[in-house]
Amino acid sequence: MKQTVIPYKEKNASKKEQVEEMFDNISKKYDFLNHFLSMGIDVLWRKKAIKMLKPYQPKIILDVATGTGDFAIESLALNPKKVIGIDLSEGMLSVGREKIKKKKVDQIIELLKGDSEHLPFENNYFDAYTVGFGVRNFENLEKGLSEMLRVLKPKGQAVILEFSKPKKFPVKQLYNFYFKYILPGIGNTISKDKAAYTYLPESVDAFPEGNDFLAILQKTGYNNVSAHPLLFGIATIYRGEK
Repeated sequence: MKQTVIPYKEKNASKKEQVEEMFDNISKKYDFLNHFLSMGIDVLWRKKAIKMLKPYQPKIILDVATGTGDFAIESLALNPKKVIGIDLSEGMLSVGREKIKKKKVDQIIELLKGDSEHLPFENNYFDAYTVGFGVRNFENLEKGLSEMLRVLKPKGQAVILEFSKPKKFPVKQLYNFYFKYILPGIGNTISKDKAAYTYLPESVDAFPEGNDFLAILQKTGYNNVSAHPLLFGIATIYRGEK
């Protein structure tokens, strides 16, 4: 059993509290850093994930760990009636609300402060949910997955985009070098929060990826689960159904 990875090792706060603090700290620089450090590839990954939902034509969508709302905004390609984004960090949400206001889509997208492990919605409410780079930040992964499953309608679709670890030479070596040495330095310089971009590779390393994550999805009650690696396995889209 791997030890729980937290951003601020010197603090006694829970993982949930620390993740909230970390994202509040970096919220103003988050979008820039996210696109810069991934060279914009994260945008293409979200588009691909949303495309997977197209055959199901979901009308009410939940975006968990929505951050600044990128996934929620991308889901507008599905022509939904309502998209609700939920996140722990008020700092990230306020940046997201500005974005959706500028795009004039605030009548469709609503961003709420909340916790994936205690979702403020009734059972069987959403047609689909998305999570982009958020499940590895859950304090209790299985509890979060179960709670998201609870609010899905029967046959509702789950799409989870998360970092994973490339296995093949030389991508594995390049990726490890970039993630452990380059990314924390750039992240610290721009965001002024050293822990946030040290936590990123540590949390990816500790995350149960691939078949291990599919097994957890099945254990928590998901059907028809599958994994779709992206760009040599740097990230993976996981699918599941209620």
